[in-house]
Parts: sequence; structure tokens; C-alpha cells
Amino acid sequence: MKGIRDKAAIIGMGCSKFGENWDRSAADMIIDAAYEAYEDAGVGSGDIQAAWFGTYDSMSGLSGQALAEPLKLDYIPITRVENMCATGSDALRNACYGVASGACDIALALGVEKLKDSGYTGLPDFEWQRRRGGTYRDRSYSAPSHFAMMATKYFEKYGLTPDEGKRILAQIAVKNHHNGSLSPKAHFQREVTIEQVLQAPIIAWPLGLYDCCGVSDGAAAAIVTRADLAKNFRADPIYIKALQVSVGGGQGHMNPAFDWTHVEENVRAGKAAYAEAGITNPRKEISIAEVHDCFTITELVIMEDLQFSLRGKAPEDIESGFFSLKGGLPVNSDGGLKCFGHPIGASGLRMMYEIYKQLQGKAGPRQVKNPRLGLTHNLGGTPASASVSVIIAGNEKS
Repeated sequence: MKGIRDKAAIIGMGCSKFGENWDRSAADMIIDAAYEAYEDAGVGSGDIQAAWFGTYDSMSGLSGQALAEPLKLDYIPITRVENMCATGSDALRNACYGVASGACDIALALGVEKLKDSGYTGLPDFEWQRRRGGTYRDRSYSAPSHFAMMATKYFEKYGLTPDEGKRILAQIAVKNHHNGSLSPKAHFQREVTIEQVLQAPIIAWPLGLYDCCGVSDGAAAAIVTRADLAKNFRADPIYIKALQVSVGGGQGHMNPAFDWTHVEENVRAGKAAYAEAGITNPRKEISIAEVHDCFTITELVIMEDLQFSLRGKAPEDIESGFFSLKGGLPVNSDGGLKCFGHPIGASGLRMMYEIYKQLQGKAGPRQVKNPRLGLTHNLGGTPASASVSVIIAGNEKS
């Protein structure tokens, strides 16, 4: 089954500055991202025939009108998309299927989140949860606590002492902060040392401050068209090879044998994406990846779930520098969620922005050598029940 492979292409992308954008509204950031994408593609608002708008929190946009108004998109179909942390990637998925189906020739996918003003936090926040209809049970949930459990179980299963495990995770944070220091649109742009990571305040043991991504504001956008039309717009379009989403129904929470050292939705979305793209050896065939490093342990486990490392061997690859900018498979070359933060609706498209620039050879000081295929990955939810997207793109048609 060929699926979506080489049926849609990205011809323009834009990304706002991510950070604590107190002086920028959601509409301001929408305009920043969209107009960069327009200029990149050589199109204007009047050329957009349909749009998919990704946002998680209703404060950033309750319907498609939140996109239509700032961009003056007159009377075209606009659909608001929400799929937890995969929201931005799902907006891109819908736009690509829209053009591939022939329903439109040029489509816009845009994700935005204005989180700093909303009071959103990864730790329990009663008022924010009440606004979203949260229950009493919801109030005991925190993202750090669930992924801290993943870390302790991983250490136990693979025989790492707490000190050994924390030092491995610290190397992920150091790598991503180095990459983020080379990314002018990142929220955090300074390097950190292993000792700084290890000595940072604990958020949920064994995860410290530098093991956790921040809360940010931001927007990112992509303009897509049919693959056969793409070179009418630019000489170096980026072709979509796979668009897969895997959504769990709480199976891990209901299964007392769930090991907490993998995410089943990661595994299934990855396998489906590789099959769609015709990839048989992801570790060798994927040139670069942007993955959902909401926590350092998440990135480590993703390396194994997506077959970049053998089970239990990701720590060896991390220590060898295999996932560094000059390694065999660079991961989170722009600094990832660790340095951009996680404005939920925008993150997936921000990841594709980096892959798009890398595949075109336009990533500046963080450019990897001769990339051919890039992958983006998002994980929303918990290790035991998640919504996961995996997208693969390339700079050549098959």
C-alpha cells in the first residue's frame, strides 16, 4: 500500500519566535508564521483554498474563525483540529490529505498556542483544569510524575543505578541545549553542563528541572500542494512520505503487565509510517529526526520505540554521540521541546519546520550533512495511553 507517499508536498513554511511572548497575541503569532510561509512559497492569502488550524486550548482559538480573521481568509473551509500534543502534526496531515484527494490544490496547516497567559502548566493546576471541565481525579495528575515512573522503571529493567540513569538523561538535555543555542527561534538559547543538569531542583524524581520541557507561546505554518504541482512553486519542495497517527484507549492503564518502558502507540505509529514510506532500516535510512522530548526519558524511550536503538541500548547510543548533530542520526537538531518549549498546537509544525529547512540544506550552523529523509514525532498523553503522530518527509520523489 503506497498510501500518501509522494502525493503531497510542502512548498512553504514559517515559524514564529517561541517563548514567553507576553507582547504577542495568538493572532500576532499566526501572522508571523503564515506570512513567512507565504513568502517562502511565493503565494498569498488569496491563494489558500482550504486550511486546517491546530490549537489545544480554547483561549488560543475556539474555531476556524480564529485563523480566518487575522489572515483575512474569506469564506474558505477552515477546520479546527485538536489531538493533544499531536495537534499541529494532525493539522498538517489533514491538509496533505486534502490536496492529495483533489479537494483543493493549495492548503494551509497552521498551529498556534498562547499558553503563558492561560496559566497552563505541566504540574496540577486546579483553576486551569476546571476551565477545561476537569474532575477531582484529574487534579492528582501531573505529566512529570507519569514520565518519572517511566524513568525509574527503565533504570530497573535495564540495570542502571539511579546515578547512572540520571547521567544518561543529563546527556540528552546537554545535547538539546547545545542545539538550541544554535536556533534563533528557540525559547532557551544557552548551553548547560551535565553537572548543572544533575544539580538542578527535582520536579518529579528522578527528573529535574532540566529534564523537563518548558511552557511557551508560538506558532508554525506549512503550505502544501499536490506533489505534481510542487515544482511550479519552488525548485526544492519537500515531499511527504508518510503520515501516521496511532491513538490508544487506555490499554496500558488497564493492563497490570504494562512495563512502562515503552509506548505502544510509538511502536505502532512508527511501524505504520515506515511501511508507508518504504523504509526497512530506520536507523540507517532516516537522516534526521525531531521527536517529542517533553522529558529526557521520553526521548530515550522514543529512540527504542522508533527502532533507532535496540531495546536497552539507547544509553550506549546516547553516550557515543550517535544522536548528536555530527552523529549517525541527529535528533532534535533545533533543540527540541527542551529548548522551544511546548505550545501544544504549534509543536508538530515547528518540528516539520526544522526538518523542512534541514532537507533543503538551509539550517545554518546546525545543518546536518546531506540529509535525505526526515522524521517528526509527537506524543500526547501518558506512556500508558497516548496519541502519537509520525510523519516522514524527503527531498526527492521516490
